[in-house]
Amino acid sequence: MKLLSVNLGRAKAVPYTDNPEGVTGIDKQPVREAVRVAAPGPKGIAGSGLAGDAVCKRQHHGGDDQAVYAMAREDLDGWERELGRALPDGSFGENLTTEGLDVSGALIGERWRIGAEVVLEVTCGRIPCRTFQGHLGERGWVKRFTRKGAPGAYLRVIRPGEIRAGDPIEVVHRPEHDVTVALQFRAVTTERELLPRLLPAGEALHPEVLADALKYTAAQGS
Repeated sequence: MKLLSVNLGRAKAVPYTDNPEGVTGIDKQPVREAVRVAAPGPKGIAGSGLAGDAVCKRQHHGGDDQAVYAMAREDLDGWERELGRALPDGSFGENLTTEGLDVSGALIGERWRIGAEVVLEVTCGRIPCRTFQGHLGERGWVKRFTRKGAPGAYLRVIRPGEIRAGDPIEVVHRPEHDVTVALQFRAVTTERELLPRLLPAGEALHPEVLADALKYTAAQGS
């Protein structure tokens, strides 16, 4: 398992974003140099966990529990075949493009060490939005991506440090529950009856997802 690419985005004005300011950092490009990774701070205030990476709509993106977004190269390859077009590393707006790692099959709370220093923890899957659809230029993309159910993973930073393309990735902790990113994604999008199954992941879940699961479960029991 290794890190194929580290991808950073700059704020860019585009006609398709749902950001009222009209800019997005979704167009992420691979960089060769080492990149500093650290917990950015609270959602709504802080942006990306990667130095030099723009997060423009911070009420929905960025912050400690969505500090880094990872996508498997294998999933991008599958989409290439399905869409009939090239999808270079970073095409989905991911910070990290991985190889040999089942990102959507990762457990919530699973921890990865990247290179010698950085440790990241899986929190949730990525929810597609209109900006993502506009960036890809594929009609009906939000629904299509959701149906596939392989959203990639957001991660929080447990141990800061530097990473670069080519670094090895090692899974250093796997929780005992069976709550995967793919299950969490289905529960918050197309199969909300699955929300109670997320509770064994506890506080490793993104706080908003945990609150949603607790609220749904309480309502079902009332």
